[in-house]
This record gives sequence, C-alpha cells and structure tokens, in this order.
Amino acid sequence: MSSLRIYWLDPDAPDAAFPDPQLALSHPNGLLAMGGDLSAQRLRRAYAAGIFPWFNPDESILWWCPDPRTVFLTDRVHVSRRLARTLRQQDYAITLDRDFASVIEGCAAPRAGNPGTWLGADMRAAYARLHALGDAHSVEVWRHGRLIGGLYGMALGRMFFGESMFSREADASKIALVWLARQLSAWGFPLLDSQVGSGHLYRMGAQDLPRSQFLRLNHRLQRKPGRPGAWQFSLPVPAEPVHLPTHLQA
Repeated sequence: MSSLRIYWLDPDAPDAAFPDPQLALSHPNGLLAMGGDLSAQRLRRAYAAGIFPWFNPDESILWWCPDPRTVFLTDRVHVSRRLARTLRQQDYAITLDRDFASVIEGCAAPRAGNPGTWLGADMRAAYARLHALGDAHSVEVWRHGRLIGGLYGMALGRMFFGESMFSREADASKIALVWLARQLSAWGFPLLDSQVGSGHLYRMGAQDLPRSQFLRLNHRLQRKPGRPGAWQFSLPVPAEPVHLPTHLQA
C-alpha cells in the first residue's frame, strides 16, 4: 500500500515558500499541505502560488491546488434568459466593498441540509484582515435595504480568486457574480478563479483548466498592475429605488 505525502508548514514561518503545487495529491484531489497559519503573509504567498486554504473549523489548516481548476472567463459568464430578466428589472442595488463583514457572515451561515460551516472564526478573521489591507473584496446585493446575497474573494494583480457566495433570495448570488465579472472584465481581469467546479457554476459558464495552464496564467496575471485598496464599481450599476441602511450610507 502506497503512503500519502502531505507537506507540513511551520506555523512560525509565514514567509516560507509553499511546496510546488504540482505535487498535490490526486486523491483527495489537490490536497498539498497542512499546518502553517492564516497570516496575511501566508495567504498572499498561497494565492500567489495558486493555492488556497479549505478546512473545517475543528481540523488542522489544509492547503489545496486541485487539477483541473475551475475558472470563469470574465467576459463569457453565461446569463440565462430568466436571469437576464432579473438583471433588467433592477429592483436591487449592488455595491463593492460596502459591507465585507456581513458578506462573509452570510457565506459562513449554515446552508439547507448542512448545519455546519467551513468558514470558522479564524478564517473569517483572516479574510477580514486581508480586506482591511485592500486585498480581499466583497460584492453586496441589496433589496429594500436588506442584504440578500453576495460573494467575496481575493485579488492579486489582475487575478481574482473567488472564495464563497451566498443567497437569501433567488438569484442573488448570481447577480453578484455577473456584475463582478462585468467589472473585472472592464478593469482588465480576464479570469475569476472558482477553485472547484459544480453544476451551478458550469451552468453559468465556468470551465475547467488543467492545473498547469491555470498556474501559468496565475503567474502572469498577478504580476500585472492591480487595483489596491477599497473597490467601487466604475460601471453604471443598479442603485435605485433601493436605499441602503442608514449605517452604511456614505
């Protein structure tokens, strides 16, 4: 019986290099390393190498780089006829980096049929730190002043790594994804990483890339000038007749 080889990361060395992502396991697909920490330095180094953390709150930190890698081309997100009607109605408002904390809490909330969450307190705090540093970003979808959906992720150069999304009303996360992709495309971000495929993502146009191809693109795109700091839409986006809650108004 062959043994599994998982690399151990020293939690006291956040600037240490990650193992070559091509050494990740096939089963489970993409598992590369465990341990380390969730410091901003470590997370930036991970995403720079095409690696992301994914683990349950009661587990050791696990680091992944699956093969294939699921991505969206930001100018080719598929919009169904029904979703197109929803987008045209514009009975919602959409914002960038307006309420990161509420978005990540929404992503961490238990889902139907799954009372747990993979987004534990340590992970939420880690991405909140990255948001404060201008590296992590959120998209918020509002209706009548209520947050109904959104997503968050990490940006390096002109590469965006989607982490999680949520909906409290039908199509809210799809609205967030479509508008984010449109804005990323306008800014010259050609790829939106969605890590691992699902039927929902494929129906919206996601496609799988061989890991080697993804890593080459990631290496190239993150070295292009990005958009540090808080984000705002430069595209004209729906903002009326919805009014944001008073505590979030500029």
